[in-house]
Amino acid sequence: MSSPFTPSALVEALVGCTSKARYWVAFSGGLDSHVLLHAMVSLRGRFAGELHAVHVNHGLHGDADSWAEHCRRVCAGLRVRCMVLQVDASPVAGESPEAAARRVRYEAIASLMASGDTALTAHHQDDQAETLLLHLLRGSGPHGLSAMSPCRPFAEGRLSRPLLGFPRATLRQYAESHGLRWVEDPSNREDRYARNFLRKQIMPALKTHWAALPAVLGRAAAHQAEAASLMDALADIDLATLHGPRPDVLRVNVLRGLSAARQRNVLRRWIRSLGLPLPTTRHVDRVLGDVVAAGEDRTPLVRWHGAEVRRYRDQMYAMPPLAPHNAGGVLDWRLGEPLVLPAGRLEVEAATGAGLRAAACATDRVAVRFRQGGERCHLAGRRNSQALKKLLQAHGVPPWLRDRIPLIYIADRLAAVGDLWVCGPFLAEPDEPGWVLRWHR
Repeated sequence: MSSPFTPSALVEALVGCTSKARYWVAFSGGLDSHVLLHAMVSLRGRFAGELHAVHVNHGLHGDADSWAEHCRRVCAGLRVRCMVLQVDASPVAGESPEAAARRVRYEAIASLMASGDTALTAHHQDDQAETLLLHLLRGSGPHGLSAMSPCRPFAEGRLSRPLLGFPRATLRQYAESHGLRWVEDPSNREDRYARNFLRKQIMPALKTHWAALPAVLGRAAAHQAEAASLMDALADIDLATLHGPRPDVLRVNVLRGLSAARQRNVLRRWIRSLGLPLPTTRHVDRVLGDVVAAGEDRTPLVRWHGAEVRRYRDQMYAMPPLAPHNAGGVLDWRLGEPLVLPAGRLEVEAATGAGLRAAACATDRVAVRFRQGGERCHLAGRRNSQALKKLLQAHGVPPWLRDRIPLIYIADRLAAVGDLWVCGPFLAEPDEPGWVLRWHR
């Protein structure tokens, strides 16, 4: 038999993930989140942080507005400030409706958080068990099988799931004993959703043989989380030797020296650290086979939704997909203001003896163009001008960036190439005011 859920047990579950600023309880109006909010209210004075509730209205059901009103009434009765956020849960290409709703829900909560805040969600032991099984059926590795973390960084603060150690049944007992009233989402009864099918059909059948199944699967998730942590620690050791000039660059020849298992492990860790969507196993295999194994004269590319990996010489790059680019465009730029481009942002800093000669930019306005072919730049200290194409090749600029590098023109003459070079006639003298270009890729 499981121990009953109590506010005192919640205090223990929150150890290590408390806040001195604000708590934001994600309040759907359902049983689980109502129990969490009610218990947190009873603990006022035990925690330093202020308590707030946030209800995210996806507008996906005809009763969505009445659910939002229910949450307002409950919070008013508990004397808790309630923020109701209306969101657009339309999925993007390749995204399921459930994933879209989850994504915008977390984005909405994150928008409210300040430094030191903690968001609280009401995921419980049964949710954890279902999540592990769903990931297992999708063929996930240790990171996926670790299911949901009890506490992790989130937005400007942290996200805590303090109910993960409590079965759904104990939360219902608490709700009934305190006379709580909650809303029921009818979509939770539809077996066409994978999680509902597990919850309604599979889990009850498994529990007839393994009564403690949710707790056992919860322990399994904790073991997988430990294994995933060890894999990340090993990947970080490998990344320390693999990183190129920037965090989004790896040295391919060093990567090849690792075993295949360590290559896969470090690739996933690297991509995750850049905030990019994780690749599937098929895409990881393609990166290893098509990108890492390619010769240095090749420029292979592997894409998946929201990310791509490219190769140039001995360096491998991971990035969001390149934005569309109009190479024939001409932009008027006032130097004192940032200029947003498809491949980054241009800014300048005032300097002395460096950058563009300020006197050459008398109106503080220049033209920004892009490479068409045939451009030349006469670098200071060199006898002749050089073709921009050869300069970019010699400098190791990846091919996909060459047509996107902003070229600064003054009076129809090429004055600077991004933040790489200032052409000689436009370079500030040692004691002369200048503008130093910064191209944030």
